[in-house]
This record gives sequence, C-alpha cells and structure tokens, in this order.
Amino acid sequence: MARGGINLVLVRKAREALLSRGQNPSIDAIRIELGNTGSKTTIQRYLKEIEAHDPRPSASPSRLSDELTEMVGKMLERLLEEGNEALAHERSAFEIERKAMKAESSTLQGHLEQAQREIAKLQSALQTQDEELKTVQSSLQTEITRNARISQSCSDLEVRVQEKDAQIESLEEKHSHAREALEHYRVAVKEQRDQDLNRHEAQIYQMQQEVTVLQQTLMVKQEDATRMIRDNERLIAENRQHAKEANQHRDAIENLRGDLGIANAATARAEGAKELLAHQLEAKTKEVSEARSDASAAQQREGDLVQKLASAEAEIKELRASSNAEISKE
Repeated sequence: MARGGINLVLVRKAREALLSRGQNPSIDAIRIELGNTGSKTTIQRYLKEIEAHDPRPSASPSRLSDELTEMVGKMLERLLEEGNEALAHERSAFEIERKAMKAESSTLQGHLEQAQREIAKLQSALQTQDEELKTVQSSLQTEITRNARISQSCSDLEVRVQEKDAQIESLEEKHSHAREALEHYRVAVKEQRDQDLNRHEAQIYQMQQEVTVLQQTLMVKQEDATRMIRDNERLIAENRQHAKEANQHRDAIENLRGDLGIANAATARAEGAKELLAHQLEAKTKEVSEARSDASAAQQREGDLVQKLASAEAEIKELRASSNAEISKE
C-alpha cells in the first residue's frame, strides 16, 4: 500500500518527466522526482505495472541515435550550466540576505544591549528612590517622635507653671496672713504699752535704781536683736541665692519651700520672742523703764517684721519674674 500520498498516477507522471528530460527513470530518480517520498518497493511495484501496460519500449541510451544522443548531451550540459548559474545566483542572493540578516541581528543586539543598560539604569534609579523613600519615612517617623516629645514637654511645662502659680499664690496668702498677724500684734503691743505706761507712771521714781540692770538687759536684747537681724539678712541672702538658682534648676519651688520653712521658723522665733517680752512685761510690772525699753524693742521688732515682710514681697516678685523668665527660655 502506498504511503505519503504516492499512487500510480504520480509515479507515472514522474517517470514521464524523467523520460522527457532524457534521464533514466530509475527507482531512485523517481523517488527524488517525487520529493523523496514513497518507499522504493512501492515505486518499483508501480513501475512494473506501468511498464506492463506501456506499449512503448523502454528508453535506453544505446537505442538512441548518435545525433540525438549528442543533442541530449548538449541539452544536458546547457541545463547543468543554467542550473549552476541559477544556483550561483541563488547563493549570491542568499549570501546578501544572510549579511543583511547578520547586520540586522547586530543592530538588534545593540538595541538589546542598550535596552538592557537602560533597564539597569532604571533599576538602579528605582533602588535609589526606594532608599530615599526609606530615608524620608525614617525622617518622618523621627519628626513625629520629636513632635510628640515636644508636645509632652509643653504639657509638663504648663503643669509646672500651674504648680508655680499655685505656690506663689500660697506664699502670697501666707504673707497676707503674716501681715494681718503683724497688724494685730502691733495693735496689741500698742494697747499693752498704753496700759503699762498708764499703770506704771507713778512708779517711775522707784524704778530709776534698776536702770543699770535694765540697761544691761537692754544690751543683751540688742545683741539678740542684732543676731536676729544677721539671721534675717542671712535668710534674705539665701532666698536671693535660691531665686538665682531657680533659673538653672527646675526644682526651685522645692528650695523655695525650704526657704519658706526657714522664714516660718524665724517667724516662730519672733513669736517666741514676743511671748518672752510679754512675760517680761507681766513679770516686771513695776519697772517703767523696762516697759519703755520693751516698748522700744517691740517697735524695733515691728520695724524688723515690716522690713522682713517687704523683703518677702520683693522675693515673691523676683521669684515670679524668674519663673516667667524660665518659662520664656523653655
């Protein structure tokens, strides 16, 4: 059975084509004429069938005349020459086309390399942009953290300012109470002095002998007053030093509380001195000179307390100014 579409008709046409060209219709030649298709056995079988039904004798070069043989040979040579020329032409055209394709391939290769370089540049630029984006994101996160820290610092500063205002208000209230107590003390001392003077006016002559003793007592009291003045000056210096340190330290309020405790202690000492003077006035009801001296001491103490109160008020103003300056610096 024929394969690849080979049949009797095709084999016959191939045989006739070979005979028309003066070639021997062999099995191999017919197979080549058919495009290298079909098996040799099938072609041989079809050739036998064709030769069995073909009344023409088999073509053989020996049966041809010399003239025809020569003519066929020339035609064969011419066909070979034309075939070689056509083959050379085809080869030339193929070489030109090959060179053109090679040039085009080189051009495409160059374009490909350029495209690869551009892709590499784009990838590098993209990587750089990614790094810049990461840097920007890191800077943004840092700025957000810094803003949060600044907001917290502002909140803490507001709380400290409120605490300082409350402490200043408390100090002002305490000094106001001290001022009222001083006023009451002044009135009480004045009343007591008037009573003592009225009560002891008749005993002035009898108490003159005790002047020397009282003068010594007065010197002791003056020394006490001098010591208290030095203590008061020391307290004022400490308060000023604390006010200066308030610009450098944030815990100035705590130091101020300590200073306030010292001032309260001094006030307590003053109250004790006042009570001591009152007891001395009661114990020496017959000593007019001592009563006058106690009155003078009371007046001196009153002046000291007034001066201390003024210093405390000035200290409050300085602390308030230093607190405002600290707030402005922060």
